[in-house]
Amino acid sequence: MTPEEFWSILHDVPEPAPVFYRLYYSDDGSLVCYSMEQLPHNYIEIDADLFALQPHNIKIVDGKIKYIISVPTQKLIPGTTGTPCDPRDICVVVPDTQPHTKWSKQIRESN
Repeated sequence: MTPEEFWSILHDVPEPAPVFYRLYYSDDGSLVCYSMEQLPHNYIEIDADLFALQPHNIKIVDGKIKYIISVPTQKLIPGTTGTPCDPRDICVVVPDTQPHTKWSKQIRESN
C-alpha cells in the first residue's frame, strides 16, 4: 500500500451518524419507551442525562415532559375492623362491649 492509498482510504471514512436520544409516547401522553432508534410512535428528543435516568413517572403534555407526583391521601372509613368509636361521635373511643362503629384508616395514592 502506498502512502497515497493510505491517505485516500483515511479521507474516505464516512462521518458517524448523529446520536439521537428519544422518548416515545402514545397519543394520550403516556410513556412508551426510551430509544435511540426510529420507531412508529410520537417522540420528543431528550438529552443524554434524562436518557440515562429514564424516569417512568412522566407524561407528555403539549410536547413537554410533566412529572407525575403521587400524593398519598388518608381517609377514615367505617367497617367491620378498626377502632370502636361511639356511633354519635367518632372522637370518642369505646370498648367493644358498648354499641359502636369501627373505623379504620384507608390510604390511597392519587396524582
